[in-house]
Amino acid sequence: MKITVIGTGHVGLVAGACLAEIGHDVVCVDNDPSKIEALRAGRAPFFEPDMEAMVQRNQKRGLLSFSGVLEEGIAHSEVIFLCLGTPPLPSGEADLSVVERVTHQIATLADGYKLVISKSTVPVLTGDRIQRTMEVYSGRKHEFDVASNPEFLAEGTAVFDFLYPDRIVVGVESERAEKLLREVYEPVVRQEFQWNLERPCPRDGRKIPLLVTNRNSSELIKHASNSFLAMKISYINAIANLCDKVGADVTQVAEGMGYDHRIGPQFLRAGIGFGGFCFPKDLQAFVWIAGKNGYDFRLLREVEQINAEQVDSFLQKVKDQVWVLRGKTIAVWGLAFKPNTDDLRFSPALAVIEKLQEEGATVRAFDPKAMDDARKEYPSLTYCGSAAEAAEGADALLVLTEWPEFREIDLKALSKKMVRPLMLDGRNLFDPAVVREAGFEYCSMGRP
Repeated sequence: MKITVIGTGHVGLVAGACLAEIGHDVVCVDNDPSKIEALRAGRAPFFEPDMEAMVQRNQKRGLLSFSGVLEEGIAHSEVIFLCLGTPPLPSGEADLSVVERVTHQIATLADGYKLVISKSTVPVLTGDRIQRTMEVYSGRKHEFDVASNPEFLAEGTAVFDFLYPDRIVVGVESERAEKLLREVYEPVVRQEFQWNLERPCPRDGRKIPLLVTNRNSSELIKHASNSFLAMKISYINAIANLCDKVGADVTQVAEGMGYDHRIGPQFLRAGIGFGGFCFPKDLQAFVWIAGKNGYDFRLLREVEQINAEQVDSFLQKVKDQVWVLRGKTIAVWGLAFKPNTDDLRFSPALAVIEKLQEEGATVRAFDPKAMDDARKEYPSLTYCGSAAEAAEGADALLVLTEWPEFREIDLKALSKKMVRPLMLDGRNLFDPAVVREAGFEYCSMGRP
């Protein structure tokens, strides 16, 4: 099939490359000339495992191309995915101005049937707005359908998540739209191929569930899913805070909970809170959507509050151990909001760093992937060439992103190079006994 993807951010580029990987003829459109130039040269604008290799491979196959001209994308196919940014406004409402503008352009420029598919995370009833915009500005000169197809991609595993999803959700209002979307995803649903990925791929013979709903239900499924996952994180962080007060171990509590199949172990890892662009933004938007429609989602407002308090709670642990931060040298391991990405948006690690600097501490930082972008935003930090270099001569070491390679560092040798071998593990990455045996004082989240 010929498919157009508008937007080459984390969602759009992953979707475009993966749709080409499964055999479709895809053109990705973006209005940023530097992005288009880099992508044509085979360079992805962000780090994501498997992403760059897939872009290069499918350009060579002739199945993936990039354009800075919207008209070219609209003319290329009848199936158009909208993968556009919906940043939060001060009220928490999602800013849909780009979605509206691009929809207007599609309606004006289209010369035949188009299936316009919203893949961006948007408030419920956005599909109705897109439908109305298409009707108004197309002058009803041609047929079109509007569908919802939310993404469920986690940064760091996004390519894997697209090709091996737990489910595919499509919200449609016509048989024609459903038929086209089933054709788009048929290779993923059948799972007849072994995709060429770094991560081992399951070969269990199962078909991927494809859930067909109406458009409004599909839009709600996305916000409801992300908000529930955020709630699990805040819940286990609240449990960790209680564990600190009563001498319990949150990892053991989480393990005991996770064996219950009704709960499961996923997202029950205590830490300094969730970040990234999706969870904070989607949580705010869902609270706003509910309020606009007459429901006060008090539960989710509390989830937000617990998450915001985790940074302050962790900083208090640092101050309890270090006492006065002014004049101290603090080593930080991790800047990105999670491992396997270079995304700094709403990163709890950066929130901790900002507070450390406000208190007068000198911060020496290392992250395997995120330092280039961090230098532009935080030029006052000292950036080091390795995790070990960051910790040398420091009064304390903070683990703020759970990069697995940090576990491979020789902690015993490192402890001898610090002014004070003190580790505060904000992600519970390390085994406390191992760290203490290496000569460190050790403090973590919800573990005695």
